[in-house]
Amino acid sequence: MNSAVSETILPASGLLTLEQGIRLAAASFEQAQLTYGHGTDNALDEAAWLIAHARGLSPLDTPNYADTLSMPEREAIEALLRQRIESRSPAAYLTGRAWFAGHEFVCDARALVPRSPFAEFIAQNFYGMLDHVFEPRLLDLCTGGGCIAIAAALARPDARVDASDLSCDALALARENVVLHQLEQRVSLLEGSLFEPIDKRYDLIMSNPPYVDAADIAAMPQEFRHEPAMGLGAGYDGLDIVAPMLAKAANYLTDTGWLVVEVGNSAAAVEQRWPELDITWLEFSSGGAGVFAVQRAALVN
Repeated sequence: MNSAVSETILPASGLLTLEQGIRLAAASFEQAQLTYGHGTDNALDEAAWLIAHARGLSPLDTPNYADTLSMPEREAIEALLRQRIESRSPAAYLTGRAWFAGHEFVCDARALVPRSPFAEFIAQNFYGMLDHVFEPRLLDLCTGGGCIAIAAALARPDARVDASDLSCDALALARENVVLHQLEQRVSLLEGSLFEPIDKRYDLIMSNPPYVDAADIAAMPQEFRHEPAMGLGAGYDGLDIVAPMLAKAANYLTDTGWLVVEVGNSAAAVEQRWPELDITWLEFSSGGAGVFAVQRAALVN
């Protein structure tokens, strides 16, 4: 694997437009055989994100691609692009920012980079699961940096949201994001393993837990190895966390409550282990799969 680029990515002299800079950066990323999946899925978008950040802009801003890059901008861009290639750290960790469900979050190696299909589930009014509920109580298990809990609270201003995680480092990051979005009065952070710190019942429990199986962990690209291992691996079939969650969730759901869990590539293992469980696999128009929903009644049968 070619892990470095020997020559400069951007020319040291002459006029250079933003569009030209992005294309040169993308070509260098492709040459270095980088892996994506932490907010972008291709070299061009990754390059545009990092160059926007180096210029003090958000990737959500619409730039003028005909802009000429100044020499100080080129130097800052060159340094960031080289850092991405040489460290193979996810762009979100290099910039310290990520976007989820249309909202900005502080992002660093204390938690996984947010990239879950839960963004669409939340944006699409929780697929109608809370339509009948006034002032719902929500729980985000394995919250990491808090993006699912916070996005849910922003989508339902009448909701109270609890968010739990075993990692005190992840919860410290989640706390920064709660403060960023001024949700201290509606999002509570709890430390403990799964339901250990929980003493309530919820209308909706959401979880993007560790679910990567042993085979996928062994084959994982270097970019993903920058993320906390405890947020990824979950045993030989990826279900070490999901199994106790399913066993206990009914005790923490209201009578009409739902449990929604992301299991990614471990979806087949879920169907194999619980073939009789009445679950629904959610579909997403913007991509993503491996998220199932099950109502409390199915968990107590």
